[in-house]
Amino acid sequence: MSSRSTARPTRARVGFVVSAVVLGALLYAADQASKAWVVAHMVEGQRITVIPDLLWWRFLRNPGAAFSLGESVTWVFTLVQAAVAVVVVRLLPRARNAAWLLSLAGLLAGVLGNLTDRLFREPGFGRGHVVDFISVPQFAIFNIADSCICVSIAVIAVLTLRGVPLEGRASESASGAPADDARTVEHPEESRP
Repeated sequence: MSSRSTARPTRARVGFVVSAVVLGALLYAADQASKAWVVAHMVEGQRITVIPDLLWWRFLRNPGAAFSLGESVTWVFTLVQAAVAVVVVRLLPRARNAAWLLSLAGLLAGVLGNLTDRLFREPGFGRGHVVDFISVPQFAIFNIADSCICVSIAVIAVLTLRGVPLEGRASESASGAPADDARTVEHPEESRP
């Protein structure tokens, strides 16, 4: 194998990793910018109609987890989110599948978005309340970080159920194709016809 052909997977992997980092950074920035806008331009409890009967901005500070569970133990969520962030940072370099890489980047962006609130928002360090503002009918109020976490966990669940490994190939890809056709970060050109 020539040095040129062995260099291609490395460049491709770098490209995928850079894409994942950029995606994660953009999602984190969107989460933090949207929360900053809400805090600066809305009063807590205020509701702004975005799409009538479908979407509102409604500013709430959430001391708990999803659906406001565990409001009295905010510090526990801070520790859990910090631990999850560490685990994801350790898993990212091992990811060899583009879907795994992107979903881990999205998960990290979401966890860091809410962890930033827990660390730096009122009422104090490690006990901060998460800014939630996206409201749809018959559902909890959430934010961009929550969306990143939920979508990423759903993708990770599908990848896991389909047998797509984090670190390499399985007998089938997420699409059900044989592993020889599965697109990996190391050898993306192998999936091309």
